Amino acid sequence: NNYGDWAKMYLAGGNLKKSLFWGAIAGAVLFVMDIMNTVMYYKNGGTPMAEMEILLVGRSLIYFFPFLILAEEFLWRGIMFSSMIDRGINGHLTVFLTAIFYTLNHFAVAPVGMFERALMAMMAFPIGIIGGYIVLKTKNLWGSVLLHAITMISMLLDIFVIPKLIFG
Repeated sequence: NNYGDWAKMYLAGGNLKKSLFWGAIAGAVLFVMDIMNTVMYYKNGGTPMAEMEILLVGRSLIYFFPFLILAEEFLWRGIMFSSMIDRGINGHLTVFLTAIFYTLNHFAVAPVGMFERALMAMMAFPIGIIGGYIVLKTKNLWGSVLLHAITMISMLLDIFVIPKLIFG
């Protein structure tokens, strides 16, 4: 049945409530850390992520974020993660490897400069590790989706709101 197939990829079943709880907690912690780091970055002479702003607004890619989050989470912590666990690969190794692939994907995918790619990859790694452990412990990926969504909101604030507050 379809429910069984969804559950095998952690899209259904498991402990949804626990998954969402830890996704919200981890998302809130990363949100605060990201905003604090961004404010310090700008106050110490950092420049806004102009290329990302052009990519997101100029090409209207900002509207694809909800689909992007779902696609990435279904791929890395749904299909790939569950396949590795099903094949008997150690859970900790599965978390690490899927986080590495997720990070490399963020480094490689956006058509922006290397500095902005590196910033995305640095944020992707903890999301991958934490999201992976949420899935490993709850057998449900919706907490990882929530974590990812919260961090995407912080990234949008990093790009569009914080520079305006700091630079006027």
